[in-house]
Amino acid sequence: MPIALYALTAGAFGIGVTEFVIMGLLLNVGADFGVSIAAAGLLISGYALGVVVGAPLMTTATARWPRKTVLLVLMAIFTIGNAACALAPSYAALMAARVLTSFAHGTFFGVGSVVATGLVPRERRASAIAVMFTGLTVANILGVPFGTWLGQHFGWRASFWAVTAIGALAFVVIAGFVPKIAAPKDAGDWRADLRALARRPVLLGLLTTVLGWVGVFGVFTYIAPLLTEVTGFAEGAVSPILLIFGGGLVVGNLLGGKFADRRVVPTVLGSLLALAVVLGLMTFALHSHWLAIVFVALLGAAAFATVAPLQLWVMEKASGAGESLASSFNIAAFNLGNAIGAWLGGFVIEHGPGLTAVPWVAALAPLAGVGVALLSLRLDRRDAKSLVTPTCETPAL
Repeated sequence: MPIALYALTAGAFGIGVTEFVIMGLLLNVGADFGVSIAAAGLLISGYALGVVVGAPLMTTATARWPRKTVLLVLMAIFTIGNAACALAPSYAALMAARVLTSFAHGTFFGVGSVVATGLVPRERRASAIAVMFTGLTVANILGVPFGTWLGQHFGWRASFWAVTAIGALAFVVIAGFVPKIAAPKDAGDWRADLRALARRPVLLGLLTTVLGWVGVFGVFTYIAPLLTEVTGFAEGAVSPILLIFGGGLVVGNLLGGKFADRRVVPTVLGSLLALAVVLGLMTFALHSHWLAIVFVALLGAAAFATVAPLQLWVMEKASGAGESLASSFNIAAFNLGNAIGAWLGGFVIEHGPGLTAVPWVAALAPLAGVGVALLSLRLDRRDAKSLVTPTCETPAL
């Protein structure tokens, strides 16, 4: 893999840390600004919604720019946004700074995926995407725990200053190692981009992504109460178990890329089906300490095994005009799935069968994703057949 890919990985690492480190700092932020934990939790929701809104806006606004320039501008926004978080004088200012930072997220991963696939031979495109997303998985294993520790010992602002430094370093690395890549020849026509995005195969691909990650975050959002209240672990055991989850993320991410290099569609279907099976069986595994640990690792692996295949699948559906926009929209689709999954899990706990039912209810979402993917394939085959119109010649008399 070319070194430029690892420069993209550095940027992905920084973005991953700033997205998730706030989860471990909610008590500190809430106490500092005098707001409830629920209000502090909205800093997570605000970021996710900022990704959903910012991805199409930033991708469209920068469509005519050289892609390296786009990446550098996004890392500059990311760095400035985190500095603003560290300096925020109020809760409202912190929320605004988080939303500003989130605007870089979707387009960085969307454009970065397009750049990554252009740096390698065609048969290694999914692995290239997986290498870039490794920064996100490593952020969960190393960056988030360290950022949480830093914030708890030196104040939550120290965590954001650390992420600001990571952003500045990533800017330098991308500037030094990512080659200059011109904007695509068909860039800048937002109408053509939207037409490409509105094609049925692209929309079904985006829906598949949303459904897959509804299942992931339906469980992951409530993993701490599941481990403590259902399995019976002490609260102090949750963090080490989440490190195991992070290890599963890395393994699943790389395996998903390797398999998708060979055959994208079977990998999409297989990874979603594996995710549904893991979530379904987790319902029973949570009643055993050892099985719970095993299935937390399997959940991490199954979750990120879907990322590179889904990202490449949507990009292929929108190849040519709209590829960057579709790629960025797919990142937004992951985040939309996160938000819906968190809501679904909460609904099941408060208004449904309860906490123990969350895993099997969450399993229904990736199963629905498999159904949508199969429907998309069937419609594609039907369209392909309709384009082949047999001709018959009348023999001369």
